[in-house]
Amino acid sequence: MKELERLQKQVEDLEIKQEFQEHTIEELNDAVTEQQNAIMRMNTQIAFLVTKLKAMEPANIASMNEETPPPHY
Repeated sequence: MKELERLQKQVEDLEIKQEFQEHTIEELNDAVTEQQNAIMRMNTQIAFLVTKLKAMEPANIASMNEETPPPHY
């Protein structure tokens, strides 16, 4: 009988470990899914910003080498 009790205890322990692992895997999957969604949103936002930056008119300020030196030179 003692051997049967030991085997039952081992089976129970394995079932508990399996449930814990399944729960952990579900939590990790949820975290990865959230991160993937966040990455996709950021990629969309970056693409939008790149488009906006490319469409911007250049500033009306001349570059340093095009500017005439100030009068005190």
